[in-house]
Amino acid sequence: MVTVEDVRGLALTLPRAYEALVRDRIKFRVGSLVFVSFSRDETLMGFGFPREEREHLVSSRPEEFQLPPAGDMRYQWVVAKMAALGRDEMRELVIDAWRMCVPQGVAREFLGEV
Repeated sequence: MVTVEDVRGLALTLPRAYEALVRDRIKFRVGSLVFVSFSRDETLMGFGFPREEREHLVSSRPEEFQLPPAGDMRYQWVVAKMAALGRDEMRELVIDAWRMCVPQGVAREFLGEV
């Protein structure tokens, strides 16, 4: 099982990322854009994810993922159940969500892509 500390350990290594506490919820941001957010009880992790791909992700793996609340459906967002996430998958989801928020050059440089 992945913990908030595991996500924090990764998220804070990403360029331009910082942690914020908003209404008792931990969020990781780049500027004003949130790329990861936790439920108050820290059992769910919301993360940036392409809107056009989320239905497929959620329907193919409902034991791990769920759609965001109705009020958040306008955002590019999906919710993961922390108890179902492995470290490798968490790493991929967090980095992909972060990449949606930073300039492409920043992401390429950090990830060593040319």
